[in-house]
Amino acid sequence: MADAKLNQYPSGCAICSDRILNYDSKVTQSLKLAAACLLLVLGAFALPSSAQQTDDLTSRPFSPAPYRVGERLTYNISFSNFISAAHVELLVASRGTFFGREGLQLKGHLETNGVVNAALFAVNNDYITYVDPFTGLPFRSDQTIREASRTAETSADFNQPAGTAAIPSRSMGEVPGTYDFLSAIYRLRALPLSNGSTYALSLRNENQNYQIEIRVTGQEVIKTNVGSFNAIVCQVRIKNEAPGNSYSLRAYFSDDQRHVPVLIVTRLAAGEVRAELAGSAFVTPPTVTPTPTPTPVPGTPPRTPVTIPATPVSEETGPGDLPFKVGEQLNYQVFLPNISGAVALATFQVRARSKYFDHDGLFFTLNAQTTNALQKLFVATEAMSSYVDPKSLLPFRTELTASEGRRRSVSKLTINQDYGLATTENGQRIEIPIGTHDYLSYFYVVRTFNLTPGKRSAISILVNNKPKTLFITALKQESVQIGSQTVPAIQVSLTTDDPQGDKFQLRGWISGDRRHLPLRLTAVTELGPLRADLAIIPVTPQ
Repeated sequence: MADAKLNQYPSGCAICSDRILNYDSKVTQSLKLAAACLLLVLGAFALPSSAQQTDDLTSRPFSPAPYRVGERLTYNISFSNFISAAHVELLVASRGTFFGREGLQLKGHLETNGVVNAALFAVNNDYITYVDPFTGLPFRSDQTIREASRTAETSADFNQPAGTAAIPSRSMGEVPGTYDFLSAIYRLRALPLSNGSTYALSLRNENQNYQIEIRVTGQEVIKTNVGSFNAIVCQVRIKNEAPGNSYSLRAYFSDDQRHVPVLIVTRLAAGEVRAELAGSAFVTPPTVTPTPTPTPVPGTPPRTPVTIPATPVSEETGPGDLPFKVGEQLNYQVFLPNISGAVALATFQVRARSKYFDHDGLFFTLNAQTTNALQKLFVATEAMSSYVDPKSLLPFRTELTASEGRRRSVSKLTINQDYGLATTENGQRIEIPIGTHDYLSYFYVVRTFNLTPGKRSAISILVNNKPKTLFITALKQESVQIGSQTVPAIQVSLTTDDPQGDKFQLRGWISGDRRHLPLRLTAVTELGPLRADLAIIPVTPQ
C-alpha cells in the first residue's frame, strides 16, 4: 500500500573482507583497548581533583536522576570504516536488598559485532554492580569476561562503608573507596558537571588501576542517530600503571538532570573510535522482594549472557504481559479528501507463537489493498510478514510482497539483532543498529511504550532496506471519534532526525487503556491529507 515514505537514510560504509584480513595484531589490540577505554570513559571519573583529602563521597553533590530504575541506554561503537564494530548496553535493573544491604543493581553488556567479532576479536562481556542508592558507591561487582577462547568470572567486594572511604582494605580482594567502570558511569552523571570544573578518580578494572581526569570545557549541540542534544563537552585523560599508556577522549553529556552520555570520541593510529547513543528508554523493572539473606549468593553456577534488547520491552515480558494477544485482528479503513468511501483497507493480525526459522517467535501479518474508489488512480496490494522475538518484539525475519499495477516485488530479510546485520535473499548485507525494527514490528512495539504526555522515545526502523531513526512523542490526551464511538486517546507525533523531520506531519491517536490500540493515523501525502481509522474496536475476552 502506498504510504508516507520517509527520506532515505545515508548509506553506511561497506565492510571489505580483504581489508579485514590485512589488519595485523597491533590493530586488533588497539581496537580491543579502544572498546575497553570507551567503557571506562562512559563512567570512569567522579571525585573533584581539587579535593585530594580523604573525606567520603557523601559530601559531594549527588543527583538521584541517573539512577532511576528501568533506565536503559544502548550505544553503537564504530571504528574506522566499521560503522557497527560493537555495542554497549546499560541498565538500572532493580532496587532491593543485595548481600545484606540496600542497593541498586546496575547491569552492563559489551559485545563486538559482525565481521569485527569474527575476524578481529570476539568480546561478549557482562557486568553487574551493586551500589549504595544514596551515595553511588559500589559494594559488590560481578564480571563475566568472554574474549576469544577465554572465559572468566570474577567478583569483587568494595570495602567502603559510609565515612571510611580512605581506610585501607583489611581483606584480600577488597578495594576501598574505589569505583569500577559501571558504578563510575552513574556517579559521574550525578555530579553537576558545571563549566570549568575538573574531576579525577582512581578506578580499578580487571586488576588494572586507572587514573582518570576530566575537565568540563563548555557546551555544544551534538547530532546523533537518535536526535540532537544540547551537550556538556568534557576532555578526558586516562592513564594506567603501564608506562606510555595514556589516552585522550572527548565526551558529551546531555545538558539536563540525567547527564546521559550521548557521544564519546577518541582517535587511535588505526582510526577514529566513536561510541554514540543508539537508544534511550525506560522499561518496567522486575519486582524485587527484600530479604535479609544475601542475594544473589556467591558461587552460583555460571550466568548466561546478559541480553538487553534495545527496545523498551521489559526483560521479564512474556506474551501474557503484552497489550495484545495471539488472535488479535485490527482492521483499518483509509480515507482521502474528495473521495467518498474508503480508498484502501488494511488488516493487522497476531497469528501465532511457535518456532520459526529456528527461533521462538511471534508471527505478525499485514494485508492491505486499495478499493474500487481508487481504481482510477492506481491499484495496489501489499502483504507483509514479520517474525519477532516474543520478549523484545525485535524482528528476526521479514517478508514483503507488493504490487502496483503490473509491477510486483518480493523481498525477504533475515535479521541478526546480536550482530546488527540484516541479510537479503540474494546475500546483500545491511549494517543496522542493534534493536532495529521493521514497519510491522514497530506497529506492535509502540503499543508497549510509556505514552504519558511529554514522553519521547526513539527507535531504529528499516525503511527501503536502510535504517532510520523514528521519534515517538506523546503530545496530549484527547478523545477521538471512531465511527459511532468516542474513545479516550493519546495523541502522538512521529518524526525523524532529518532537517525536515516532520515533513509528512505523521500523527497518531492511541487508546488510553492497557491495550494501547492505534485508533487513527493521519499524514500529508502527495495525494493529499490521509487518514486511517480503526474500523472495529476488538473486545478483550474476559
